[in-house]
Amino acid sequence: MKKIVILLLLLSVISHSSYASDYDLVIVGGNPAGITAAIAAAREGKNCVILERTEHIGGLPVNGLGATDIGTRGATTGLFEQFVALNKAYYIEKYGAQSVQVQDCSDGYHFEPHVAAKTFERMLRQTKSGKITILKLRQFDSEPRYVTKQGNRIHSIRILNRETGEEEFYTGKIFIDATYEGDLGAAAGIPFKLGREGAEEYSEPCAGKIYRWWKHGPDAEGTTYQGDNAIQAYNYRLCLTNEANIRKLISKPDNYNRLEYISLIDDVFTGRNTDIRFKEMDEAKIEENRKKVSRGERSSALGDIWGIAKLSSMTKLPNGKTDANNQHLALISTDLPEENWPWPTSGWEWRDRFAERLKSYTLGLLWFAQNDDALPAHFREACKQWGLAKDEYPDNDGFPRQVYVREGRRLEGIHFFTANDALPSAKGGRPPIHLSSITASHYALDSHAVRKREPERIHLDGFFSYPSAVYTVPYGVMVPQTIDNLLFPVAVSGSHVGFSTLRMEPCWMALGEAAGIAASIAIDNSGNVRNISPFSLQEKLLSNGATLIYFKDLKNTDPDFSLVQKLALKGFFPNWDARLDKPLDNITAALWKKLSGKEIDNIGKTRREVIHTLFKNLR
Repeated sequence: MKKIVILLLLLSVISHSSYASDYDLVIVGGNPAGITAAIAAAREGKNCVILERTEHIGGLPVNGLGATDIGTRGATTGLFEQFVALNKAYYIEKYGAQSVQVQDCSDGYHFEPHVAAKTFERMLRQTKSGKITILKLRQFDSEPRYVTKQGNRIHSIRILNRETGEEEFYTGKIFIDATYEGDLGAAAGIPFKLGREGAEEYSEPCAGKIYRWWKHGPDAEGTTYQGDNAIQAYNYRLCLTNEANIRKLISKPDNYNRLEYISLIDDVFTGRNTDIRFKEMDEAKIEENRKKVSRGERSSALGDIWGIAKLSSMTKLPNGKTDANNQHLALISTDLPEENWPWPTSGWEWRDRFAERLKSYTLGLLWFAQNDDALPAHFREACKQWGLAKDEYPDNDGFPRQVYVREGRRLEGIHFFTANDALPSAKGGRPPIHLSSITASHYALDSHAVRKREPERIHLDGFFSYPSAVYTVPYGVMVPQTIDNLLFPVAVSGSHVGFSTLRMEPCWMALGEAAGIAASIAIDNSGNVRNISPFSLQEKLLSNGATLIYFKDLKNTDPDFSLVQKLALKGFFPNWDARLDKPLDNITAALWKKLSGKEIDNIGKTRREVIHTLFKNLR
């Protein structure tokens, strides 16, 4: 009887939809993780659809994040490595191998937004197996009524076609939530985390309420380490340029509010900033700097920067452009803390309003810095050298189309990632090694502010950067505890501090690739993403050039790379160097004997030779 009711419900939905579509893999979100998931699944012969809300796929790399956030190059490979290589290839093909553009692209890690779009298109075209359908202007609303479930499985989802205004109905064997917000997972009933845990909950550095000098502390007055519901700030990653031929001047927004920006005036005159060196600036030195700036000289306050850099941290990209992010040394910049807190759980109507509010705020800040008479003339002139790159986002007046959602919901998976997963277990050593690793990754523990400027505080609440080491990411961070056919490679399971290192596009791209392969394995077997063999998943990842555990002296082009990866996850190579062509020492021989249960003959043999004889069945 229950099955009949469900069938009638589905038929009712289909009759009120423009059409119904069935796929092996239904991916909600056309950001980089959604794209790599589709490519990986299509390589396995699966039929995929990407449902993207906007008119453009590619997420943040296509919308201003052109300076790749990665701590160790080479730690994350696979499809991300292909993305980087194709970026570089584009500049070589267009400008020549010795061109300044190739130099400025930094081996493909720095790229213009439109180049990232071309690279993703090229990657999708190069996928020979399976089929990938990309449907744009398809909106998923995060409400349970838009998800139809049968027991512990998602059967179908309903999508709004923003062009026609009609609903569409998509069924699939496996679903992937590639949204920055975790919208599909939440609608399907997966519990999630929001806000900040307290420091005592998981014994993490930088947890809870924290005020610290940039970059690595020390923590200052007002720090309590208490948890709360605060969400780190969002902004737009702007593509700015000082090249006159492509520069679009900043226009004053319609609802400009000067009062939002006036704190910048005193910051410019005093040189106030959040660098720990500014701590040495007493009132006499601050007053001296004020007089200096008033005379038409540049600030020399410790840690201070000048011009547009006072508002925005800029990384050089090819063709005279920059990736302009929030300035961490500033007390007012392009981040807009507090106002974004409702975003993760709000509907698209509210999100669209906030996106416009953030755009207006951002343009207003730039216009204020370039034009307000209360600011020093020479500061304004320095700021006026910069504008939007008018050859980027031509359909949006040179402004990025997508908000930088740094953190949304954190869906609860079978592994909960904390800072301790990314910190060395011993000084100079590795973080904990996860046997089910699906990628190596590396970025600092890193969060933006959660609150606006407060009187007498040295920085905005919530800003931190804390060193980590290259770590392994277990499969369980994107696997739900109860739903059998859903993976979430973006809104992964973890604490606020743990998530703060996972939330970078290289890691998300690697997790997306793993999700696509895992989904394919599940389809071919039980259909349950929790029941797949992590070793089968790892085999396919390694065959496609992924890195599961990082070595300083071993690249994925080495013929024994795959074998070493498997052995390292089991503890055979605990250090940062594999040293394959070095003699096998007695200490390592004893370790290998203990782990393998086999006798080790290491006299006169290299480590490579020994693993060949001992573990040839694993190659």
